[in-house]
Amino acid sequence: VPLQASVGGLVQAGGYLRLSCAASERTFSSYAAGWFRQGPGQEREFVAAIRLSTDSTYYADFVKGRFTISRDNAKNTVYLQMNSLKPDDTAVYYCAAGSGGTQLRLYDFWGQGTLVTVSS
Repeated sequence: VPLQASVGGLVQAGGYLRLSCAASERTFSSYAAGWFRQGPGQEREFVAAIRLSTDSTYYADFVKGRFTISRDNAKNTVYLQMNSLKPDDTAVYYCAAGSGGTQLRLYDFWGQGTLVTVSS
């Protein structure tokens, strides 16, 4: 399932940004969706995920209460609303589709990555 993430951007600390990730195939609605990120010199890490059947959501501790993942199956799109951004949130963000969970290996399809920079 080809995934296309929206362009990230530069925001000031405390600001907000919404990322979107669109799939070109209807089969996207058959997968769980997740967001991961990779900061400078760091490994890719889990940010948030949303299951298919129940729309249950899961978050990394460092984004709980600040980020919200959601999906619109009619538009084959998953979103990541990021509020109260911190400089530590600076990273390339990736959307992914797969069986779900917090581990990279559980996702079969990946978007191209989009850079989010948070200035202090």
